[in-house]
Amino acid sequence: MAVRTGWRARGIGWAGACALLLAAGCDSHEEEMPAEEPTPTVAVTPVQRREVVDWDEFTGRFVSIERVELRARVSGYLESVEFTGGQVVRRGDRLFRIDPRPFQTAITDAEARIQSARSQLVLAEQEFARARNLLSARAASEANLEQRAQALEAARAALTQAEAALQRARLDLEFTEIRAPLTGRIGRHQVSPGNLISGGEGSASTLLATIVTMDPIEVSFDIDQAAALRYTRLAVSGGRPSSRDMANPVQLALADEQGFPHPGRVVFVDNEADASTGTIRLRARFENPRDLFIPGGFARLRLVASAPYQALLVPDSAVATDQSRRVVYVLGEGNRLEMRQVRPGPLHEGMRVIRDGLRGHEEVVTSGLTRVRAGMAVQPRRPAGTEARP
Repeated sequence: MAVRTGWRARGIGWAGACALLLAAGCDSHEEEMPAEEPTPTVAVTPVQRREVVDWDEFTGRFVSIERVELRARVSGYLESVEFTGGQVVRRGDRLFRIDPRPFQTAITDAEARIQSARSQLVLAEQEFARARNLLSARAASEANLEQRAQALEAARAALTQAEAALQRARLDLEFTEIRAPLTGRIGRHQVSPGNLISGGEGSASTLLATIVTMDPIEVSFDIDQAAALRYTRLAVSGGRPSSRDMANPVQLALADEQGFPHPGRVVFVDNEADASTGTIRLRARFENPRDLFIPGGFARLRLVASAPYQALLVPDSAVATDQSRRVVYVLGEGNRLEMRQVRPGPLHEGMRVIRDGLRGHEEVVTSGLTRVRAGMAVQPRRPAGTEARP
C-alpha cells in the first residue's frame, strides 16, 4: 500500500506540472496576439468658397523720389557746417557757409567800376551834345559828331557791363551760403571747415553732402516678361486695368512683418524691357510718415494680378505631397478617407486656393496627415460650431 501511494503522489505531481505548463503556454499565446488598432482621430474642416483676388509677389528696393547732391557754385574756404548729419532739414535752411570776405571785396570793386562808368557816360553825353551844336553852327564836321556818338554808345555799354558785374558779385556773395533746395534727410558732410572747395558746374565742383526725400517714398522692382504679358492680356480682356493707365494697388511688408500691412500704388512702368534680363522696371509709391522705409533697403511687395473671382479654399496644412503630386484627404462615406489630387493656387490669408480637384462640398483633413492613408476609417473632429456636411 505504501508503494502504490507513492506512485499515486508522483502521478498527481506530474499532472500538476503539465497543467501549469499548458496554462503558461496558453498565456504566452494570448500575449503574442496583436491588439486591434484604435480608429485615429483627425481634424477636418469644410472647403470654403469665397471671392478672392490674386496677387503676385516681388522683391524691391526703396528709392527716394528726389535726391540732391549739394555742391558749391563758388570756390573758397569752407567756414562752417550748420547741420547735424542724418537729420531732417527744411527747404531754405542754411547748411554750409563759405568765407564771404573775398566776395564782399568784389562787390566794392564792382560798385567803384559803376561810378567810373557813370562818369564816363556823363562826359560822353556832354561831348556829343557839344559836337552836335558845333555841327549846327557849321563849326565842326559830321565825322566829329559820329565819333562822339560812338563814344557815347561805348560809355553806355561800359555802364551796363559794370552793373552786370555788380549783380554777378552779389550773386557770388549769396552763393557763399549753401541752403537746402528741398525738405529731406541730409547725410554726413563730406568736407570739414577750413578746407578749400571748388565751385562751378558739373562733377568738377566739390560734393558737400546729399539730401534725399523720405515721405513719400518709392519702391523699384522688376517683373518678368511672363507676368507683363499676363497683365497686358488681363487689361485687354477687362479683368484688370493696366498699371500704365491706372494706379493699381500694391501692398508692402518689411523683413520683420507678417502679411503685407502697408498699402501703396503703382506710379511708373518703364517704356522698355531690360535687354540683358528681359524684365520691366516698375515703381510703387508709399506714405512714410514714421521713416520706417529707408532708401536703399529691401522690401517684399505684392501686386494685384487678377480680377475678383469665386475660389475654393482649404487650410494650407491640408495640402500634402505624394511624390510629385499635391493631394488632399477628403472625408467620404462611413468616415473613410479618399485621396484627391489637386492643383493648388496662391495663398489668401493662410488659406490655399484649389484650382482643380475639389467640388466645394467636401470636408478635408487638416492634421495628422502622416498617420492616414486612402481608405482608412477615421474619427473626424470638426471645429466648434460646424456640422457634418451631407
